Formats: sequence, structure tokens, C-alpha cells
Amino acid sequence: MPPALTGYGERVRLGVLDIGSNTVHLLIVDAHKGAAPLPAWKSKIALRLAEHLQPDGSIDADAAGRLVDFIREAQLTAEDLGASQFLAFATSAIREAPNGVEVLTEVRDRTGVEVEVLSGSDEARLTFLAVRRWFGWSAGRLMVLDIGGGSLELAAGDDEEPEVAVSVPLGAGRLTRDLLDGDPPSAEDIREARRVARAVLGSVVGQLLRAGDPRIAVATSKTFRQLARIAGAAPSNEGFHVRRSLTRDDLRTWVPKLADMSAAERTRLPGVSESRAPQLLAGAIVAEAAMDLLGIEEVEIGPWALREGVILRQIDAMDS
Repeated sequence: MPPALTGYGERVRLGVLDIGSNTVHLLIVDAHKGAAPLPAWKSKIALRLAEHLQPDGSIDADAAGRLVDFIREAQLTAEDLGASQFLAFATSAIREAPNGVEVLTEVRDRTGVEVEVLSGSDEARLTFLAVRRWFGWSAGRLMVLDIGGGSLELAAGDDEEPEVAVSVPLGAGRLTRDLLDGDPPSAEDIREARRVARAVLGSVVGQLLRAGDPRIAVATSKTFRQLARIAGAAPSNEGFHVRRSLTRDDLRTWVPKLADMSAAERTRLPGVSESRAPQLLAGAIVAEAAMDLLGIEEVEIGPWALREGVILRQIDAMDS
């Protein structure tokens, strides 16, 4: 691609590829310093890297090949749509796979794309940046929660850089795969998943609580959006600017309901996709545990998350 356009107020079209544990997203945005990035195109593939793991945790050849194919397609799409920069980043599924480096080497050799692997704390910090920019300084001290497929990110602070940023292995896909593989899962498995979630969170919540009480708690990610939707929040087609929230009481109501449903039954709930239905219970268990241990009664649902944080970091890095 041609060199990036830079400069304050200089418009640039970015192609951003997000390689997550569940889905690989391509987002094309128009951006310049001092303005919100505007989406121009998006596409995705439900690759589910976390479900294509061999016994040693390595990503299998089929998933690696499909990833290469989608990245090639994404490159061509970005070029056709006039993107002057193409960014690619990966999260826990690639980060934790024993052959993650080999998979990304294959990607680079076959496509020329260098994929940045974010650490868990990087994910937390960049998500926090996106939330801060969306809600603004008037929001005061923020607490941010993001449930991904492989990990849960938590961050808190008063500025754009959080004072505390942590990541724990409590992704909805991971917990489903490891502990909730029944359809529906047994009461014993649900109790064990709940115990594990709270034990893992118990090891880190002190860091966040010591940092002080937030003025606003914000939850991002598809998992939180779907939980809010089944609890009565507005559908996505009403736009970003409609206020959406999720309460602890909502989760206390919905965790047992989801536990009694099969994956097929969950797909009949508003806003729940077939691909996400199997792991919605795990996401609800993690969300309830986090809100309980952090003493949060209600979270605002934030429309910006990690992808937007990566885009904002890139915009901020443009030469002035």
C-alpha cells in the first residue's frame, strides 16, 4: 500500500484487522486527529480460534489456513476501498498458543502482514482509552470491564492511561470449553465454573478496589451487549447513542434462566446469535462474579472497545 497520510487534520483511511478468540473482524475507518473515527466498511469471519486447539493448545492447520485466506481477502478489500494503512492485531488465542509465533510467521510469509500480538494488559489499556474517549472527561473516574473469548480485561483510572490494567483467563469461550461443555451444563459444572471465576477474580480485584471507587463503570464487548439486550436494553439498530445498561439484579435473574436453556433455546432470545449462544451462560457467570466482587450495581454499555482503542492509538501517533 502507499505511504500513510499524516498531519493534524489530514484525513486517512485505515484498515484494521482484529484477530480475536471468536471472530476475525475487518474494519475500514476514516479518521484524522481531533475527530472520532468513522466506520466505512466492516466484515467478519467466525473463525473461533479457541475451538481449533490441539491437545497441547496449538492452533490447528485448518484454522491457520482459514486465517491466512481471510487476511488476504481483507488486504484486497482494504486496497479496493482506498485504505492507506493496514493494521492487524491479535489477542489471547494467538498470544497463548504454543505455535502462535509460527502461525503469524506463516501469515507474514504468505500475505506480507505483520500482526501485532497484544498482551492482556495492552488490551485492558487500549480498551480503557476507547472508553475514556467515548464517555469524555465528565465521566470522572472509570472502571472498565471487557469479556472476550479467551480473557477478561479490567482497568480503572481518572486519565486516558488507567492506573490499574489487568487481564485474567476468564473469557466466555474459554470457560465454556473448559467447564461448561454440556448442553445445558449440569448443576455441578455450573457451580464449578462459578467457583473458578470468583477465585480467579479474587486474586486481582484488590488492585482495582484499592485504586478507588469509580464514578461510572463501563462494560464493553459482544458478551456484555448481548446480556444487556436480553435484559431489555435497546437493540443495536437504534444506534450507538442510545443509553444501554446492565445491572447486577439483571444478572441474578438471567444466570439461572440461561443455565436451564440449551444453546438452541438461547438463540431465540433477542440479540443472541447462533455462534455466541453456547458461551452466553459463561459470559453471564463471569459478568456477575466481576460485578459482585467489585461491588458494581450497574454498568453502562460502551460502544467503543479494543478495536477503537487501537485505531485511536494509531491516530494519536500521526505526525503533527
